[in-house]
Amino acid sequence: MLAPGIAHLSFVRSDGQPLDFIPGQFVQVHFQYADGRPTKRSYSLATVHDHALGPGEAVEIAVSYVPGGAATALFEGLPEGGEIDASGPFGRFCLMPADANRRYLLIATGTGVTPYRAMLPLLERAMAERGVEVVLLFGARSPAELLYGEEFRAFAANHPGFRFVPCFSRELPAPGSAQTHADVRHGYVQQFLDEFAPDAEGDIAYLCGNPNMVDACFEALKGHGLPVARIRREKYVSSK
Repeated sequence: MLAPGIAHLSFVRSDGQPLDFIPGQFVQVHFQYADGRPTKRSYSLATVHDHALGPGEAVEIAVSYVPGGAATALFEGLPEGGEIDASGPFGRFCLMPADANRRYLLIATGTGVTPYRAMLPLLERAMAERGVEVVLLFGARSPAELLYGEEFRAFAANHPGFRFVPCFSRELPAPGSAQTHADVRHGYVQQFLDEFAPDAEGDIAYLCGNPNMVDACFEALKGHGLPVARIRREKYVSSK
């Protein structure tokens, strides 16, 4: 469990083949409702893998458990070694090889941060090869819900070009705790966009998570002059 009600699950393909994907893509899990009707849910891949070495084996996702949810029942009842049906990868919420920006603004709430975890090796390469800077603004209600927070903090500590800004809407970390540092903010991610002075020519922004956050940040970034083509979006809608 990554946080209350959020599980990190790891799979491998039952045919023994790797899953070749681009960080930022998602898979779809196929299952049936109790009455037999087919349905599916989409989950961004959270796998951290250096794709320069070839496709990886692990298929990692973060799943929000929703009381009464059909997908929740599927995953909660899945034993270790159990199988699911899935298809993919799909999606274009990815870093582009032709990007020539000076900075990435990565903005997320909740499980919307999972594609950014998968992007870390590519971001590391972009910072090393072309000096790009990265700011990750990540919104959570409390420190307990800061998914993969320790990994992002460690990455920021080892990479001066990467800045990790956790934004807590309800509860701040306890004074003196490992989660307390200068870049912690109290409020919603969209409140702090202006602080980072989005630049129409130098920035490319990624928005992933709560639809209200995505819409608010999209309008704010357009207000700063960012062309729509430089604002890449993925909205997460909970299906109950």
